[in-house]
Amino acid sequence: MHDDRSLVEARLKRVLDERIRPAVYPESVPLDVAVWHAPGEPVPVAEGLAAEPEPVRVGARWGAPWGTSWFRVTGTVPEEWAGRTVEALLDLGFDENMPGFQCEGLVYHPDGTPVKGLNPRNQWVRVGAPVAGGEEVRLHIEAASNPVILDYHPFLPTALGDKETAGSEPQYTLTRMDLAVFDEGVWQLVIDLEVLGELMAELPVDSPRRYEILRAVDRALDAVDLQDVNGTAARAREQLADVLSAPAVPSAHRISAVGHAHIDSAWLWPLRETVRKVARTTSNMTALLEDEPDFVFAMSQAQQWAWVKEHRPEVWARVKKAVADGRFVPAGGMWVESDTNMPGSEAMARQFVHGKRFFLDEFGIENDEAWLPDTFGFAAGLPQIIRAAGATRLLTQKISWSQTNKFPHHTFQWEGIDGTRIFTHFPPVDTYNCSMKGSEIAHAARNFKDKGVARHSLAPTGWGDGGGGTTREMVAKAARLRDLEGSARVVWETPRAFFDKAEAEYPEPPVWVGELYLELHRATLTSQAGTKQGNRRSEHLLREAELWAATAAVRTGLPYPYEEFDRIWKTVLLHQFHDILPGSSIAWVHREARATYRRIAGELNGIIETAQRALAGEGGTPLVFNAAPHARAGVPAGAAATPATEGRTRVAPREGGGHILDNGLLRIEIDGRGLVVSAYDIEADRETVAPGRAANLLQLHPDFPNMWDAWDVDEFYRNTVTDLTDAESVAPGEDGGDGGDGASVRIVRTFGSSRVSQVLSLAAGERRLVLDTEVDWHETEKFLKLAFPLDVHAERYASETQFGHFHRPTHTNTSWEAARFEACNHRFVHLEEPGWGVAIVNDSTYGHDVTRAVRGDGDRGTTTTVRVSLLRAPRFPDPETDQGVHRFRHALVPGADIGDAVREGWRINVPERRVTGAGEVAPLVSVDEDAVVLTAVKLADDGSGDVVVRFHEAHGGRARATLTAGFEVAGVTVTDLLERPLPEAAAPRRDGDRITVRLRPFELMTLRLRRRPR
Repeated sequence: MHDDRSLVEARLKRVLDERIRPAVYPESVPLDVAVWHAPGEPVPVAEGLAAEPEPVRVGARWGAPWGTSWFRVTGTVPEEWAGRTVEALLDLGFDENMPGFQCEGLVYHPDGTPVKGLNPRNQWVRVGAPVAGGEEVRLHIEAASNPVILDYHPFLPTALGDKETAGSEPQYTLTRMDLAVFDEGVWQLVIDLEVLGELMAELPVDSPRRYEILRAVDRALDAVDLQDVNGTAARAREQLADVLSAPAVPSAHRISAVGHAHIDSAWLWPLRETVRKVARTTSNMTALLEDEPDFVFAMSQAQQWAWVKEHRPEVWARVKKAVADGRFVPAGGMWVESDTNMPGSEAMARQFVHGKRFFLDEFGIENDEAWLPDTFGFAAGLPQIIRAAGATRLLTQKISWSQTNKFPHHTFQWEGIDGTRIFTHFPPVDTYNCSMKGSEIAHAARNFKDKGVARHSLAPTGWGDGGGGTTREMVAKAARLRDLEGSARVVWETPRAFFDKAEAEYPEPPVWVGELYLELHRATLTSQAGTKQGNRRSEHLLREAELWAATAAVRTGLPYPYEEFDRIWKTVLLHQFHDILPGSSIAWVHREARATYRRIAGELNGIIETAQRALAGEGGTPLVFNAAPHARAGVPAGAAATPATEGRTRVAPREGGGHILDNGLLRIEIDGRGLVVSAYDIEADRETVAPGRAANLLQLHPDFPNMWDAWDVDEFYRNTVTDLTDAESVAPGEDGGDGGDGASVRIVRTFGSSRVSQVLSLAAGERRLVLDTEVDWHETEKFLKLAFPLDVHAERYASETQFGHFHRPTHTNTSWEAARFEACNHRFVHLEEPGWGVAIVNDSTYGHDVTRAVRGDGDRGTTTTVRVSLLRAPRFPDPETDQGVHRFRHALVPGADIGDAVREGWRINVPERRVTGAGEVAPLVSVDEDAVVLTAVKLADDGSGDVVVRFHEAHGGRARATLTAGFEVAGVTVTDLLERPLPEAAAPRRDGDRITVRLRPFELMTLRLRRRPR
């Protein structure tokens, strides 16, 4: 037989595009349209419905950026359409390639009942099936004219990312507002031909199945009268029945389709618009669930559920019913789909506390999985947190975006820093926006790494990022793929059902140990420094406020601010969403975030001051409140006392220019350029700075990645570097920077359009050089680093992560190590040789890089350089990213072991507070082992008055510690993160108010201490 394959495939494409798809709606009549443009921010639904609109015609321009327009469409169903299915076609000016990224709408009945959402792939509203003819149609559309930020030429700077700069130019053209007859037979033919055409294209060219489909399609096209598609569609479908009913082979891959609409809680739209995106999407999905009995939809992010409950109660009622039916599924058990690299220990724990508790309180549903399809890599401390929250599973697909290395598994056990393992799945479909295309289904089956030992994978199905969700076309395609020869088998299932099957068939999956590093989007550890500082400071203020509020409640009876803490925690957790904290959202989002963090700081400082005043009492004794988990200057952790002082620091001129700071423990030489050329550990007789090099070196790189400006830094940025060594002034400071007995040197530099002012200080009795850096930043597409070349030979270094630290190699032996050229730390990085190490601690930065080189000239020593990432200046999506003044604090700690790194990391983030009062304040809970770090001391969330203490082993070894309560303890219970008893955990040994615990390396533990009634 002659090969006419290409001819038939080309015929299929043209006939579908030009004849069959247009015949889905064979008849239409225009609707009358009127519009009212809300003058500012979105208005309540009742106000929008009551507004008096003005007539408008199709073809009119509408919608200022970020505006809201209320359209009213009215019409009458023609009498001659009686008995047929009729839909309203409402095209606001959509580009079908941009679902979720442009204008959207929510349709209402006149009484305010929501009908469904409108987006570029969902433009229809059912009027009747069948209609009687003559019905009056009246619909209202709350239309959002969200501008297109990420256009066909992506990453171009735009002022549209903030309503304050976006202007008022209309963004869209009203395209179609019609009533139309919907021919379901033709629509079904379209789905038949699309499924078969897409499947055919994925089969081998020499496959018999491919040619069976080709011949059936050819016959079907012959059966279609192109002048009467509607009258011949059924005849054409008959020609396809046999190939559509051929069953899949027994070994076919199994795909659990989960209805999905990944909705970024803020990204290329502000938070307030996400509230409406969620309402539109949930309206669509509840409507689709009513129409499609096999369909199952899952939605994560308890915050988004809470928005629906608060802002759209009429939609919430439909959601609750669908949840009760078991088909609208709460997923993930987190407050938002957060970043997991940068949130601190307690914040990561509280993501699960608040997320799981919401679903438990509202629906009685316990989530067993963490659902994080789009998060930019996963910290090595996360498995323990997931398990401590009562979950055992994780889903993500983002690691498939890695640029360099292909991850070796799709289903595996992920082991964290403490040894906890979590059953993990990466959907091999490689998207969280699966649309049931044949290419996607075939890719999932081919790509699945665990073939031969497992056969199940999951496909999150529906338009996402900006929401939208699953469409009726996707459901119809999945129905045909349920059991179809040549394809994977597709069935709608809940996440739990998928994981149950996957675990049952794969009882001993491979193990991946350590972080799940995304080899992409590394610059999210640095972009939008103000947002990152707001997060770090909010986390520590929350911990401090809970500590002092709990202490004051127990000691003085001061009311504990439960509601305030709940609200503030949820606000902080929301801003850890994986585009807000990483700095990849539009300017509007970060402008609001900075204001929110300022407000939160004011509230929390108020709570702290009130509690400390209650604890201190009236008096004139100077007290220092120490909220850090380690004693300092004689003040115990979690206590208040008069601090001890010891010695002084001398500042002297340095031969050749510059200054020397010496406190008897460290001798710091700062040259005439303001660079640290020596940091000498006097006791150890050891130099910290590599020979011939200088620390405190600011380095400037060009920063223009190939894509994803705010997200990415590409390795070639290192090829060009400018050392900022010129100084306007280098002079002794007025004090030690921290106040008290110390000495400092002040350095001022200018470069480009920017200015840097630094204070380098050495306090008496301290083994740390503090660097306070203020940058007035006005660069564009530049990357600013702060370098510390260290005379340390280390094959690995430690970075703090949640509830511990994680080691990374300093070398690049393999492509996996080379790809980690920018990484995350929390409060410290630490390098060491046996017996001596160095820590670099920070108060608000996350990104860093570590490189090593062997020196020549007969030395052959190793220089290991740590560089802290300070600032970037990408122009998309916020063209003014980080412009302005920023303040950072770092410290160089020579001679530090890992315990010193932990302690100094806390110290730089939790400064002491000075209050006058009656006398010392004892800790509410104390611990006698420095390796055991208290991350939370608070009252139980249930209002019982129990004291909850969370702690972990922080040094990476085993620990035995005694916790002493500063109150009478009636009982102690080991709990999960939600403060529920762990039945399998034995109660620790208690002797009165002293509790003895034993911890394995990095083990996390939560204790609930019941207070004895007075």
